[in-house]
Amino acid sequence: MDKPVGFYRTRLENNLLACLGGIAFILYLVLVVTGLLLLMYYRPTTAEAYRSVVEITNQVPYGWLIRGMHLWGANLMIATVFLHMMRVFFTAAYHPPRDITWVNGMLLLLFTLAFGFSGYLLPWDQISYWATTVGTDSMSAIPVVGDTLKYFVRGGDVVGQLALTRTFAFHVVILPALMLLFLVLHFLMIRRQGIADPL
Repeated sequence: MDKPVGFYRTRLENNLLACLGGIAFILYLVLVVTGLLLLMYYRPTTAEAYRSVVEITNQVPYGWLIRGMHLWGANLMIATVFLHMMRVFFTAAYHPPRDITWVNGMLLLLFTLAFGFSGYLLPWDQISYWATTVGTDSMSAIPVVGDTLKYFVRGGDVVGQLALTRTFAFHVVILPALMLLFLVLHFLMIRRQGIADPL
C-alpha cells in the first residue's frame, strides 16, 4: 500500500491474459447496472415472474437489450473468471506470498457460480424450474449437511414461492454484498503484493 503502482509493473502487463481479472470486474459492473435496471420491472412471485420477464423483453423500451446484456454478461463473466483462475494456476502465481489472494479468488469463483445458479431460476420458466430442481436435488448428495442445505435453499420440500424468494434475495442482496467485500480484499492484496511474474 505504501509503494507506487509503477513499482509493481512486470513483463506480464503486456500479456492480454493478465487482463482477464480486470475484464471480469468490468463485467461485474455491467451486471450490477443492468441488474438494477431489470430490478425496476421484475416481480419475484411465481405468478408474475415469467410474465414480468416477457414484458421486459417485449414491452419495456430497450428491455431486450438490457436483459441480453445481463444474460450474456453473466455467461462471459463465468468464462472469464475460469480463464483468469486457470492463468493464475498454470503460471503458479498462487504460491506464497499470494496464496491468500488465491483463496480469495477461489471464493470469488464460487460466488460467480452461485450468481449464475441463482439467476437461472428467476425467469421461472420450465427450463429454470427443472434445472433448479435437479440442482437442488444434487445438494442432498453432500454428506451430513446435504438434505439440510437442500431444504434451506428450497425453503421446503419442493421448488416453489419460497425457493424463488430466497433465490431472489441471494441474487440481488447477499451475493452482490459478499462479492463486493471480497473484491475489495482481492484488490487490496493485489495492490500490496503486485502481479506475479510468469514462469
